[in-house]
Amino acid sequence: MKQELTCIRCPMGCQLTVEISGDSVTVSGNTCPRGADYGKKEVTAPTRIVTSSVKVRGGELPLVSVKTASDIPKDKIFDVMAEIRRCYTDAPVYVGDILIADAAGTGCAIVATRNVERVNS
Repeated sequence: MKQELTCIRCPMGCQLTVEISGDSVTVSGNTCPRGADYGKKEVTAPTRIVTSSVKVRGGELPLVSVKTASDIPKDKIFDVMAEIRRCYTDAPVYVGDILIADAAGTGCAIVATRNVERVNS
């Protein structure tokens, strides 16, 4: 099997060719080792960082931006997003706060990427 990819590990955007033959995976077209790693991982076990927003009660903003603390399997994105949509938190929220400890059974936390202060009533 042969697959053409564009590497996203750095701004170069190398055009990769990944060939799978049995247990062997070969990557060509990369200009750095990160491209080879990306190509192999993308065809064998693709992962992604997920970014979204969580509802905030009593905050100066109605939402806080969040992301997965690390990459998750690509096939778990919709499960993680469903859990994020059901989540809400109370203000204040600070960068790095863990809002979901184990998103959709991935072992990955959902963390705040922005501060949201409490509204003074």
